[in-house]
Amino acid sequence: MGFPIALLIPIFAVCIPLCAVIGIFIVRPWLRHQERRMEIEATLVAEKAAQYAAQTERLEQRVRVLERIITDRGVDLSHEIDRLRDAPLN
Repeated sequence: MGFPIALLIPIFAVCIPLCAVIGIFIVRPWLRHQERRMEIEATLVAEKAAQYAAQTERLEQRVRVLERIITDRGVDLSHEIDRLRDAPLN
């Protein structure tokens, strides 16, 4: 004969609460941990993006200065380079 269907009822009666307990005590804390880890990673990525933006801004300022030096024909180039070399960095 086959597997008696009546035997499945007590098996399911035990499995359903067992799955609920596993979900409450194992899956829920794991999901909270994953969520917190993702929040920390998002914060780190945002900080790194801000650092890259600041570095990009500094490089753009330097390029603007170089463009101004190159396009300004009335300025002695070596004098301007010396002046910029001696200027303090931001």
